[in-house]
Amino acid sequence: MTTMMTILGPVLMGAAFGFLLQRGKVTSCNVIENQFRLRDFTVLKVMGTAIVVGGIGVLLLVDTGNTKYYVKDANMLAVALGAALFGVGMVVYGYCPGTALGAIATGSVHALVGALGMVAGAILYALSFDWLKAHVLNVWTLGKVRLPDVTNIPDIAWFAALAIGAGLFFWWVESTEARQKRG
Repeated sequence: MTTMMTILGPVLMGAAFGFLLQRGKVTSCNVIENQFRLRDFTVLKVMGTAIVVGGIGVLLLVDTGNTKYYVKDANMLAVALGAALFGVGMVVYGYCPGTALGAIATGSVHALVGALGMVAGAILYALSFDWLKAHVLNVWTLGKVRLPDVTNIPDIAWFAALAIGAGLFFWWVESTEARQKRG
């Protein structure tokens, strides 16, 4: 039973996440491109909700002892370069990896071609890992740290601030969009 759930659990979670991405309309490259044009905030609303709900879920799992945090080294140069590459790739491609898989599931051929590019990029990363580890991953490293550790502010306060900030942002977006539709 445990082996079955080890396989079935992630498959069901992935299918549910893909379904929610499709229902949230973020498997459309037009929605993602319009996010970067600041014309459609659907992506931020959907992903913001996913981050808040997922964060609260992780916090509850950690607090109840059902899991623990696995903290990786904070390699800030690598994070900055990776975020820049991810952002440029998302603007050019029109998808992030998750929304690309959702689009492929709906029959998008150009999402499939881009996903093959992501696989090629992953292979190039793996082939160049030794060089990257020596020249990028070891630059501007902070070690295994988290914001609660650095600031001495408890996890719950960070998650509460995240949830409140997301709620205020959602309210602002909704009210701005409502004003634009009226005007």
